[in-house]
Amino acid sequence: MEGMYPLGVIAASILAFLLLLGIHGRWGKGRKAAGKRDSGRVAAGFGGADVIVVGAGVTGSALAYALGKDGRRVHVIERDLAEPDRIVGEALQPRGCLNLLELGLEDCVDEIDAQRVLGYVLYKNGRSAKLSIPLEKYHVDVAARCFHHGRFIQRLREKAASLSSVQLKQGAVTSLIKEDGIVKGVVYKTKSGKESKAFAPLTVVCDGCFSNLRHTLCSSKVKINRELEVSFLFHFSLLITAFIHYAFYKLFGTSPDEARKEIGQAYFDCLSLGGRFSSDSTALIGGLNASPLHLVIHFLVAVTHGVGHLLLPIPSVRGLRGSARLISAAAGIVLPLMKAEGFRQTFFPATFPAYYRDPPAQLKQ
Repeated sequence: MEGMYPLGVIAASILAFLLLLGIHGRWGKGRKAAGKRDSGRVAAGFGGADVIVVGAGVTGSALAYALGKDGRRVHVIERDLAEPDRIVGEALQPRGCLNLLELGLEDCVDEIDAQRVLGYVLYKNGRSAKLSIPLEKYHVDVAARCFHHGRFIQRLREKAASLSSVQLKQGAVTSLIKEDGIVKGVVYKTKSGKESKAFAPLTVVCDGCFSNLRHTLCSSKVKINRELEVSFLFHFSLLITAFIHYAFYKLFGTSPDEARKEIGQAYFDCLSLGGRFSSDSTALIGGLNASPLHLVIHFLVAVTHGVGHLLLPIPSVRGLRGSARLISAAAGIVLPLMKAEGFRQTFFPATFPAYYRDPPAQLKQ
């Protein structure tokens, strides 16, 4: 009996070892199968793309190129890849040329019969004022451009499609795929009419004026704020440009208000003087100078010029009334914009991070 005891221990050990091998083998197969199922779910969920871009216009094509150059896998879906045949956005301001340089897309304005624009001419009541863009500060060509919109779009699309990580496909996106309120991808119809789906962790919708997706992202009753507090510093340059353009529209737009006409005339007279005032104004218009403080200073100079014209050589009651109207009209344009922009942003912009406040230093001399 004592001799049988070691044999029993050995047999039990062998059986236990074989049992462990069997359990481990089954568990390993289960893990592999689960891994295959998980990988299949990821592939079905995102389809190998990092970003889906809906629309291959100016924004969509430039975004696709920038992301693709950064190593992202981009799937661009455009409703119609034919050259657009409509008149829209035929002028590119100097700030836009700088943006193309930053993105590496500056050659997209080549070979499309683009015309360099060195300045502007304002016409008012039979008079004209010539305004030159201050280009001497830059060692690269940042002159404004006028061109055919469709040719520019095609060049942007060709540039984006030249990257191996960018897939450009024609199709009409019909809806967004949502899961628990999160956009997972899009449903689109191909050129042949076949319905397909595309998935990605991020979907960017920029399909322009023909968009049929806005109703899925916002309600039909959208509240429009007349004054919106600015809290996104990365959007500083864009908002400042809108600030400046809005002010110029108010100055030179058609208005029955006599005071508005007077401030517009005063500003036009200052522009007609030429020199630093006109060049600084074109820098504001073209986006080369994104400082709201400079615009406020220009308004003060224009108001001072207009008041001086009304009160000199001899002040009169009529001149005083006109001066009051002029100051009131200028305040009615600038003060609401300053309030929307923020006091600190207007008068102390250096206290904010310099994200796109000015053109990149490497583009200046």
